[in-house]
Amino acid sequence: MSRMNPAYMDHNATTPVRPEVAEVINRFLGPAFGNPNSIHRFGREARSAVEEAREHAANLISALSPEEMIFTSGGTESDNWALRGAISAAGGGGHIVTSAIEHSAILDTCEVLEKSGVEITYINPNRKGLVSAVEVAAAIRPDTRIVSIMWANNEVGTVQPIEEIGALCRDKGVLFHTDAVQGVGKLSIDVNLACVDLLSASGHKINASKGVGFLYIRNGINIDPIITGGGQERDLRSGTENVPSIAGFGEACRIAKKEQPSESEKIASLRDKMENEICERIPDVVINGDSDNRVPGTSNLGFLGAEGETLLIRLDLEGFAVSTGSACSSGSTEPSHVLLSMGLPKDAIQGSLRFSLGWGSTEDDVSRLLEILPKAVERVRSIAPRARAASGS
Repeated sequence: MSRMNPAYMDHNATTPVRPEVAEVINRFLGPAFGNPNSIHRFGREARSAVEEAREHAANLISALSPEEMIFTSGGTESDNWALRGAISAAGGGGHIVTSAIEHSAILDTCEVLEKSGVEITYINPNRKGLVSAVEVAAAIRPDTRIVSIMWANNEVGTVQPIEEIGALCRDKGVLFHTDAVQGVGKLSIDVNLACVDLLSASGHKINASKGVGFLYIRNGINIDPIITGGGQERDLRSGTENVPSIAGFGEACRIAKKEQPSESEKIASLRDKMENEICERIPDVVINGDSDNRVPGTSNLGFLGAEGETLLIRLDLEGFAVSTGSACSSGSTEPSHVLLSMGLPKDAIQGSLRFSLGWGSTEDDVSRLLEILPKAVERVRSIAPRARAASGS
């Protein structure tokens, strides 16, 4: 591995915990260890931290009330709950509209629900990864229970027309859920302006710890719980609250609300510099996704004639952490379902890498990448099967 400091460029997979957040977490791992459901002073201190975090989370997405924020174990649980809870509350069966580029927490849950009789319509995106609001509206049926379209895609970063989709769903009287795991903290989000009924978010995507998230449930929306027991979280999500992680998540939400506009601008500028230089220095590179409409730190590039996984390994040996797609599908070597559904050429899919920048990314990281990446791509292309066949080896 490179002797230089490693450069982390995989923020869409997870983010480093900020020192301010870690300080809050450690406080509730140590002296403030009380159960928030106890009425003595230790419990009251923990309860106060949970409710303060709820306020910061609500403020981040412009929710009308902190009571609309229910803490979960992360984005996967929140996604599962939104779909399963909506179907259950409607009496089972029915129909769901979603997209082909959703996170596996949505797609796999839909697959399971299909086995119980729920019908699913999957909307394919265009070549830039954009889902048509018109197609979503056209897919809605009288028995549609819920529409679920992600706010921003985790692999290519394309931001979806959430406000338009939300308004169409509201007009048709259909629940609208959005997996906003990749949007919260990176984009300005107003759930009321976007007519969102349910929204999923995850702490470890915004510099908090893993294992915590929330589901926003707009007041008046009825979904059934999927975890029952002690009646915590307004009897919607039972289980003793993960106070250290929730308190840390709240602090991360507070920081994100304050810093998002300036931080997003800085990260987008750094990404654009990196991407432009890569395309100038390396031939046969394509940008996967919508270069004009994406989250600030995401750059998904197809290096034609190269194997993405081989290139990833070479970069890792040089101290760079990047990705070939979602890090949430453990051990998966299958081609990206996102890029496949976008209809991209096989060469662009096989040679794709995702560079995702965030808090802590530096110009020095980008400069070092620009020194190493052209040589790495050249080397990987030279050993690719097509190149070997052309040389007669």
